[in-house]
Amino acid sequence: MTSIQHGTPPPAPSHVPGPAVLGARGLTKSYDATRALTDLSLDVHAGESVAVMGPSGGGKTTLLHCLAGIITPDTGQVLLQLDGGTTDVARLDDRERSALRRSTFGFVFQQGLLIPELTALENVAVALMLLGVDRSSAEHSAAQWLAALGLAGMEDRRVGQLSGGQAQRVAIARAQVSGASVIFADEPTGALDSGTSAEVMDILLRSTTGTGKTLVVVTHDDDVARRCARTVRLRDGRIVSDSLSPAAGAVA
Repeated sequence: MTSIQHGTPPPAPSHVPGPAVLGARGLTKSYDATRALTDLSLDVHAGESVAVMGPSGGGKTTLLHCLAGIITPDTGQVLLQLDGGTTDVARLDDRERSALRRSTFGFVFQQGLLIPELTALENVAVALMLLGVDRSSAEHSAAQWLAALGLAGMEDRRVGQLSGGQAQRVAIARAQVSGASVIFADEPTGALDSGTSAEVMDILLRSTTGTGKTLVVVTHDDDVARRCARTVRLRDGRIVSDSLSPAAGAVA
């Protein structure tokens, strides 16, 4: 699996998925009387893009949150393979899972969740500053990522001065500036029109699986799912299908 030094976005070669980087084993999760996941097992391979689909309430976001260490399952394991070692994310404490989310995992959400008071540059740089990188170095790396994603010259714009697609590019840069090897995206194009959605998916795929990283996307959009290498469909907290896409993560 190719790693990336913060601030140095590499070119985008074609990539063949490698061994499993994340493995869910027998996950269950309930909220009061509602069962969100039921004995769910899944492998996500290094360098592949996986779309998770299904009806509302089917367990998609709960699965993503368990894989990413945002929440812990009631039972089961989330096995992360990294640097030759295996970590059960579900057994880490809050501090350890927070550290993992700051360094190894990156996140892109439907609304971006950018800080409106900060500029585009500052929104990206803050991800590095939370890791202890000095401000000057963090902003240099952030500027490189923004330029790589087509936002050169927009570094000083605040969120309200960006289009929806531009704001999602900032969110994509923020998710990866720390060198995260696994990117989780929850409805990353849900608030965008079809043309902008396709553009954002191009950028998301090029900057993740195009560089050997792993991408897990929760989506209701069939067009987004077709762009990913695999589509996993959930219903009532269980996997009902797991299929390869003919597009196999193609980028226009």
